[in-house]
Amino acid sequence: MKKKIIINAAIGEIRIAILENDKLAELFVEKPESERSVGDIYLGRVVNVVKGMRAAFVNIGQKQDAFLHFSDIGESFSTVSAMVDLDDNGNNQKAYSPDEIKVGQQILVQIIKEPISTKGSRLTTQISIPGRFLILVPNSRMVGVSKKIENMRDRKRLRKIGREIRPDGFGLIVRTVAEGRDKLVLQADVEALKKNWKKIENKIKNSKPPELVFKDMGMMSSVIRDLFTKDVDSLIVDSRKLYRKIVHYLKGVAHGMAPMVEYYDRREPIFDHYGIESEIEKSLSRKVTMKSGGSIIFDQTEALAAIDVNSGKFIGRKDHEQNSLKINLEAANEIARQLRLRDLGGIIVIDFIDMKEAKNKKKLYDDFKREIKKDRAQANITQLSEFGLIEMTRERIRPSLIYKMSETCPTCGGLGRITSKTRILNQVERWIKRFRASSRERRVRIVTHPEIKSYLSEGTRSPIRKLMWKYFIKIELQTDPTFEIDEVRFFSKKRNLDITNKFKT
Repeated sequence: MKKKIIINAAIGEIRIAILENDKLAELFVEKPESERSVGDIYLGRVVNVVKGMRAAFVNIGQKQDAFLHFSDIGESFSTVSAMVDLDDNGNNQKAYSPDEIKVGQQILVQIIKEPISTKGSRLTTQISIPGRFLILVPNSRMVGVSKKIENMRDRKRLRKIGREIRPDGFGLIVRTVAEGRDKLVLQADVEALKKNWKKIENKIKNSKPPELVFKDMGMMSSVIRDLFTKDVDSLIVDSRKLYRKIVHYLKGVAHGMAPMVEYYDRREPIFDHYGIESEIEKSLSRKVTMKSGGSIIFDQTEALAAIDVNSGKFIGRKDHEQNSLKINLEAANEIARQLRLRDLGGIIVIDFIDMKEAKNKKKLYDDFKREIKKDRAQANITQLSEFGLIEMTRERIRPSLIYKMSETCPTCGGLGRITSKTRILNQVERWIKRFRASSRERRVRIVTHPEIKSYLSEGTRSPIRKLMWKYFIKIELQTDPTFEIDEVRFFSKKRNLDITNKFKT
């Protein structure tokens, strides 16, 4: 499979696209106002313990208190003093049960999920510091090897090296990019990680919660560290400054990969050249059209994401079952790609086209599961139900693409729909009825959005004329293009006064 990383640097953001066989597979967006926080380590203070939820809330200086579930504490966790003061053997001097966590306690935590909507960050006390080839785990003795390294001989070799270079009081996890690397390269990575940990220790000793004690790499740097591996054919960037920065970093950690970095200097925008811009627009759309003529509808709420597969005109042909299977298989492939691209997480429900035969249901499930395995995010999938539904969960680490690249609509408030013109007319009539019942005045000026004025005054028997005849009132219509579509204000002609709220329910 051909794989490329394309980086576009603009004034307000950096966009990183992962292409697989020249198709957009993943997109990362880094903005100054929304920096990546996963991996950051904080000295926090426990502000609440809810034993019924088996969780604690920790103040780390963000808008919302962060969430620490007891399962993310593990069998034991260390207080700040135990975390930074190691005995001669590198062991924790004191370990605590999660049930002993107390309000007011200082605690060292790491962000594992970014804040999403009204939910704060999710934390763990099991600190880990990633390097290019290894992950350093303080207060541990374990040595692990990435499951993605499939060569058993190399796994055995790397585990042996890991045991030999593991510092006292630390565990090590060998990353996928370490495959084929020798002991000297991995040893150098260990030494760099130990220096980082020493800096964290020193900062903790001079800090008071809440305080950031370790800032992980930004989005771009972490993508290069974690995803620019041997299976990537090239990395292409349109900023000379970033090009130099990336090459400099690679010369220090993976010298042989520096020549794979290319500087893009053409006039045509880099994302246009590689067909990425149009794919991004599709990923922000609610509807995705398939080659067969069928379509997929994506609806995202706070609780879950609902995905609906529609047949379009294709299903009208003969052999309904086979046609349904064909559309479903095409949809399964596209949905798996869109989940990665849109970065949808949490609970996801997919409504496929109904099929009767068990073998076809099994084929759909097996194909979808195979496509999902290409995703780096962890996912759990249920079998196809009798209603044609697949329920799944996908690991959610950060807000979805649409949340990062859009804002809540000020008119509909995120509902996705606006008040109908008929309802606005009914609201106007109810206001006039209350006005006539409580006031002797007979003249009123109504100010609306231009589109609503056109609707109210359209035709010889327009809605506004009907209201005037019905309630024996003189109405003057005016427009204000700055108004929201459903905004209506009422003014007394006699007093030239806004009286909207006086007769509003």
